Amino acid sequence: MKEFFLGIDVGSVSTNLVLMNPDKSVEEKIYIRTAGRPMDSVRNGFLKLKAKVGEEFGILGAGTTGSGRQLAAAMTGADVMKNEITAHGVAALQASPKVQTILEIGGQDSKIILIRDGIIYDFAMNTVCAAGTGSFLDRQAQRLNIPIQELGHYALRSSHPARIAGRCAVFAESDMIHKQQEGQPLEDILSGLCHALVRNYLANLAKGKQIQGPVLFQGGVAANEGIVQAFEEELGIPVTIPEYYDVMGAWGAAILAQEQRAKTGGTSFCGVDAMADEFSISSFECEDCPNRCNITRMQRGELQAGCWGSRCGKY
Repeated sequence: MKEFFLGIDVGSVSTNLVLMNPDKSVEEKIYIRTAGRPMDSVRNGFLKLKAKVGEEFGILGAGTTGSGRQLAAAMTGADVMKNEITAHGVAALQASPKVQTILEIGGQDSKIILIRDGIIYDFAMNTVCAAGTGSFLDRQAQRLNIPIQELGHYALRSSHPARIAGRCAVFAESDMIHKQQEGQPLEDILSGLCHALVRNYLANLAKGKQIQGPVLFQGGVAANEGIVQAFEEELGIPVTIPEYYDVMGAWGAAILAQEQRAKTGGTSFCGVDAMADEFSISSFECEDCPNRCNITRMQRGELQAGCWGSRCGKY
């Protein structure tokens, strides 16, 4: 029977799962929309992984990351739960041991990670403005009736990118509409949009930071060729897209799970079949102190699978 390490990255837009071989190669991966139902996305993603493998297999260890990592850890009995910065950094170093800069743009947030001598030493995250994220590109593609997969191809055909205001999502959209009303070519507008997003990213996240190569571009937006080209033009250095750019967080979580197993010699993973169990979520307000923390409780059937939300760690 084959045995793998499981990595799960639960974000606000997508949920990514990876089955990793003991040699750290990715056996299978799943990239699905979270759609506001993280428990369903974790369960459905794992069932899809089972279907892709097509045979019985075991889990040597499991790790979770992303904004929904606590929930995913409670569902799976994960051995390790880490933030996105650590998970993405670990995966990037596995993909490119000499990497010094990681650019990551997801659906709702973006981040930059600086690595020196194989160690993460600085990072920044943007969770305030949508103008520097994939959701903004999605919205503009829908408004223009263009498949998001084709947006980058349109941008590459531009010869004179339009100058789009990129510091705010609202102003950027207004600027794009104005350029359309002026009759500017769609290709130039979309290329200008890509450059605006990159300028926003660099102004908000890379200000005062020394970006050195090799540079890896990770996250779902890395599939957009227009954004890649804009980064290379703005930075003046090559930007590499790793093979598993869209599931780097989940891959990093699987690598961390393998490291944890090397320390403990075992796993607390709840079992392959247990992922099909029924889960439920409830919440209550703890009244034991003036903090009055809102506690979230997860049940697997009649059993408590996890509990979190207390500032003091009681739960």
